[in-house]
Amino acid sequence: MPTKAPVLALKPPRDPATTKARILDAAEALFMEHGFEATSLRSITATAEVNLAAVNYHFGSKEELFEAVLTRRLDPMNQARVELLTRLEAQAGSSPLSCERILMALLIPALKLARDPERGGKDFLRLLGRAYADPAPFIRRFLSEQYAVMIARFKGAFARALPQLPRKELSWRLHFIMGALSYTLAGTDALKLIAELNPHESTNDEILLRRLAPFLLAGLEAPLPDLSAVTRELDGELGRTG
Repeated sequence: MPTKAPVLALKPPRDPATTKARILDAAEALFMEHGFEATSLRSITATAEVNLAAVNYHFGSKEELFEAVLTRRLDPMNQARVELLTRLEAQAGSSPLSCERILMALLIPALKLARDPERGGKDFLRLLGRAYADPAPFIRRFLSEQYAVMIARFKGAFARALPQLPRKELSWRLHFIMGALSYTLAGTDALKLIAELNPHESTNDEILLRRLAPFLLAGLEAPLPDLSAVTRELDGELGRTG
């Protein structure tokens, strides 16, 4: 009686959507820990348990994968910011919003993301902070494009709240706001040093953002500086130390 050939159990094909999500999750964790340059595609494929062809198929290059990692979280957060700002403006009617309420529309979606590990949580915010500090031209260009619509929307709201500020000055202040926000979210060595100096002070992401808010508000509402006087003083000091 002929023996039957053993039936080999075939693994079911992986769902492309699951494979894509696994690659994004692995890349997000590794980019956050090591930065863009120090993270290899080989390490991402090993962590995600996929081959290089899967990464190339879903994303293309490492640069495109990095952009996809950021887009997955940034688009919903920036959309939530604009929606919250729109809702607050509707409540205010014809009156301009206060800077404090506009700032809350900027910070609250970031706070909600920090609390939600399913959307990347505080690790993604730290990755975003690292991305801001990364010198790679494609990252700077990508972030500029990614934030353009949201920043323009908030700039308009701040302009109505601060009609005395020239548009150029407002642009600088928004630039400083985003820089301070990204620095805070990055979890830098400076923040670790602060924690060491104040061991009983909590430094989680939410408390950091709440502490940052009044600092940003004061900077936004500060009177116009006399830059000519500052410049003369700086030039004088440089002349004495040169």
